[in-house]
Amino acid sequence: MGRTVWHYSEAGSGRPLILLHGIGMSHVVWNALIPNLAATRRMIAFDIAGFGLTPPLPDGTHPTTANLVDGLERSIRGIGLSSPVDICGNSLGGYMALEAARRGLARSVVAISPAGLWEDRPPAHVKHVFRALHFMATHFAPVSKGAMRVTWLRELLLAVPISVGSSRMPTADAVRVIEDLASSIAFEETFLHTRSPFTGGRGISVPVTVAFGDRDFILPKRSRCRAKVPAHTRWIDKRGWGHVPMWVDPLGVSQLILESAAIDAEAAPRRLRRK
Repeated sequence: MGRTVWHYSEAGSGRPLILLHGIGMSHVVWNALIPNLAATRRMIAFDIAGFGLTPPLPDGTHPTTANLVDGLERSIRGIGLSSPVDICGNSLGGYMALEAARRGLARSVVAISPAGLWEDRPPAHVKHVFRALHFMATHFAPVSKGAMRVTWLRELLLAVPISVGSSRMPTADAVRVIEDLASSIAFEETFLHTRSPFTGGRGISVPVTVAFGDRDFILPKRSRCRAKVPAHTRWIDKRGWGHVPMWVDPLGVSQLILESAAIDAEAAPRRLRRK
């Protein structure tokens, strides 16, 4: 059996906020937001099963979105939290956040570039982009990590899968992206089993915010079907954001989370640390 509680990183104090990363990544994607959120929120950033330091789901349990949310629910309870709780997710994590809301586990949802909002299947190019990165990270790790230490190469290699502006990432975080990809033992299976579109939007009654960037080259507009989410969803188009915008605009992402989770929206910007 896999561990009951997924590995997680925790910072700050206040009302709990669950953070969920995308496929092939880890809790590290939220590092840039810690200075902005930790003063008002207890940030709990999980490594989803099969990624980061969390083992895969038990043998025989496929990493579907539903099964991953089962593991998330066990982890939330395992650390002593009661649901519903505020949940923010990026990409696959956004898909999971929406599914958690459908089940009544979420108090509010912020889904940044969420997967699953396509009509039938993800865009064809997605598997090629991520599999190429995964191949490079696993078979040419020293070269890949070396490239992350060169600003212009980091920008070139990460502009599509993460965001234009990835040259702003701290070198340590960029290297960790490669290490996380290389250690993602559930990468292929998770990609295979999370292709089905999200269909539970009508069952969600809690506040939902969905945000996509105009530089998201992983999930273009045809993969952003508004009919998949509840009618009351706050839908936001962000200029300059790519698929994983946390490193590019940590202040903007933090502000979006605070406002969407109903945290004193007028005072929130004054509490953020500008970089």
